[in-house]
Amino acid sequence: MKQSPNNSFLSSVTAFVAIAIFAACNPSLPRPTVTIPTEYLYGENFSQDTLGIWREWWQIFGDSTLNALEEQALANNHNIEIALSRVEQARLQLSTTRATFLPSFAVGLSVDGKYDNVDKYTINYDIGPSLTWEFGMAGRLKHSLGAARAAILENEWASRGTILAVTAEVATTYFTLLQYERNLDIARRTYALRAESVALIDSMFRYGISSGVDLEQARSLMFTAAADISQYERALAQTRLTLNTLLGEPPAETDETGIGLNLLSDFIPIEIPIGLPSDLLHRRPDVMEAFQAMVGSGEKVGIARAERFPSVAMTISGGIASDRLKGLVTGMPFVWGATRSLTQPVFAFGKLKRNEEIARQAYLQSVATYQQTVLEALADVEKALVGIETGNIQTERSADLVLANGRVARMARALYDGGLADHFNLIDAERALYESQLQLINLVAQQYINYVTLFKALGGGWEIIDN
Repeated sequence: MKQSPNNSFLSSVTAFVAIAIFAACNPSLPRPTVTIPTEYLYGENFSQDTLGIWREWWQIFGDSTLNALEEQALANNHNIEIALSRVEQARLQLSTTRATFLPSFAVGLSVDGKYDNVDKYTINYDIGPSLTWEFGMAGRLKHSLGAARAAILENEWASRGTILAVTAEVATTYFTLLQYERNLDIARRTYALRAESVALIDSMFRYGISSGVDLEQARSLMFTAAADISQYERALAQTRLTLNTLLGEPPAETDETGIGLNLLSDFIPIEIPIGLPSDLLHRRPDVMEAFQAMVGSGEKVGIARAERFPSVAMTISGGIASDRLKGLVTGMPFVWGATRSLTQPVFAFGKLKRNEEIARQAYLQSVATYQQTVLEALADVEKALVGIETGNIQTERSADLVLANGRVARMARALYDGGLADHFNLIDAERALYESQLQLINLVAQQYINYVTLFKALGGGWEIIDN
């Protein structure tokens, strides 16, 4: 059938108005600006190979006890359970959002009665379905679904960040536990040796061979080691309790693991590829979480703008009426009708405009949050790199110091036993050896923690490919 010129004109105007509305509902939003360096400032001595994804990054340490603890934490930690539940909640929210823009069906049944005259009472029955569909002409569906999808991705990345944070904390706590176990072992062995020395000097003092000063100096060293034992026992117990919490277990007393002590004493720097700074933009959970939050905020600006444009509502209803229940299913015709309405907000005291401005400010905040998160991610990697680089050098020098102090202590003991040196020199040499041994253990444990910090800063581990 040929359209009249007026109908053609009206169709053109309607199409133009629709296009204008859809264009207007997509607000112009500023994009984030981040400056990413081409390479890390302190990454010169690290491999620049492109990073992959390796979920069990902690296996690089080669410690079976740590591997078992990590698997237990993944299975039982409640923070991980909460994060995964939030992802599922966001997925369900997407279904709810989609359903909001779909037709809704309902069936109604009503009964009413009235007196036609003084003696006659009539009852009427009515049953009928109805369909209601309200949708916006300005992209509310698109932006609402976009915001829901961004929320899913945001929560997925947040869950990855939680998993990474928990596994990193388990590894850090484990290496701290080994540090205190090793410190406690050194303090106990040192205390035993110093107690023997006190007994020997006390015997010599009784026979006038040694002075009272020598005896009190020996006791001072013994009491120092005794105090350190209590300190490390307390730190060890508190660290175990922290580990129990991370593993999803109630507080419990456990013996020292005894595993990993050689790992600390036989420390070897780990070769790791760190990739490029730009890799952080798509592999750091917190960066991706901030990005998806920014995307969702942008969609919410679109939703707020769409609220200022027309919406269309359509209702289709029908039914059967009868003065008898049997008549509802036999012999009565079905009657239906449809109504359509177009609603255009006219005046709301600036509420809709202000809502859009509020949403826009929230988006600008999310942009700033994303940019700040990227800067912090870059700084985290740089700090981890410089920590490892300088820590390796410091650990090597500390190991040399322990060897030197050991030689000094042995020579001082030989000279003192031969009567060629006073007890003060021996006391000073043994104190220096003891302190340097504890320092070395602390530095080695810290180096392992520095590697954990780097793994976390990079967004996880990397993929190991066998050639």
